Amino acid sequence: MPPDLVALLSGLGLCLGLIISIGAQNAVVLRQGLRREHIGIVVLVCVVSDAILQTVGVAGIATVVTAHPWLETAARWAGAIFIVGFAIVSARRAWRGGGSLEVAADEEQTDASSARAVLTRTRSRTTTRTATLVTILAVTWLNPHAIVETTVVLGSVAATHGDARWFFLAGGIAASTLWFVLFGYGARYLAPLLRTERAWRILDGGIAAIMVVIAVTLVLG
Repeated sequence: MPPDLVALLSGLGLCLGLIISIGAQNAVVLRQGLRREHIGIVVLVCVVSDAILQTVGVAGIATVVTAHPWLETAARWAGAIFIVGFAIVSARRAWRGGGSLEVAADEEQTDASSARAVLTRTRSRTTTRTATLVTILAVTWLNPHAIVETTVVLGSVAATHGDARWFFLAGGIAASTLWFVLFGYGARYLAPLLRTERAWRILDGGIAAIMVVIAVTLVLG
């Protein structure tokens, strides 16, 4: 398989594995998607912000590592260790279960199959465009853990692909764009599925498997 294609697929898979988890950012995207409120600006902020952070990681950290070959081995093992750790956490969640998605914690809706009812009840509590913008910017740029994952981890792994690191970046940006667009605009269709514990156990198990494959590939070069 051509190195450029390997780098592209690696960036796509790693970024998807890191981004598909319900943190503060994804929770906001889902909630606005269910409300059908300002979802365009929310998705745009997420996509642009992620592209900027990934570019900083690849153009900065990856370039430095590439310029100093002795750092590549360290970056390779550091990235693999982080990815394996992420896989272990995902596998643990898949084994233990207990995970579910509460798309509207302030609502009393308990019927997981009634996404339409949730949508109807939440539309009356509209939020302004400015408030939505401030919220999504805050959960995106004031989350140190997410920033480290996007810049340091992706940048370090991208460095192991040498000149093909820009294809890795393209794969990462494509992954985040695809995720946020589909997740935001498809929220009302995904909600009934993502609210079940079984769905999250399957999802976490899949993420763990993908991460292990990426880590092994990274170590083997």
